[in-house]
Amino acid sequence: MSATDTPQNLIDEARAKIKAVLEVKYPSSVDFGDGSFAVPYGSSSVAIVVREYTKTDTMVELMAQVVSGGTIDAEVTKWLLRKNAELHFGAFGLLFDDTIIFTYSLPGTCLESQELESAINSVSIIADYYDDELIKMVGGKRVADLA
Repeated sequence: MSATDTPQNLIDEARAKIKAVLEVKYPSSVDFGDGSFAVPYGSSSVAIVVREYTKTDTMVELMAQVVSGGTIDAEVTKWLLRKNAELHFGAFGLLFDDTIIFTYSLPGTCLESQELESAINSVSIIADYYDDELIKMVGGKRVADLA
């Protein structure tokens, strides 16, 4: 086991916490059955997955796809970096195919229900708001446009 190998029981415990919160608070959420989940919100959706982190903790990653298929240039990347400095929470990023995402992560072993709800709500609201702003700048499609 290396320094980053997380025991499976910690991963399973974090997944169970997430599933319990989603079942109660987000009835429209989707459980993919592989430990990953999605919570639809407005024109966006938040993916939730538990990642290995250390021998004693996991990382719960929340990721919303904001815009795909847009034209990414230096001006847009500067805008995203500046927006990251303004936001109090999470960060914009680019996937390998230039899809704009918004992410936030929480430690899994001490995950509280209210903390997870707050994170889901915040990522959802930010992605749902900025997808429209970014479409004006870069074109492309929101998650709702892909369905």
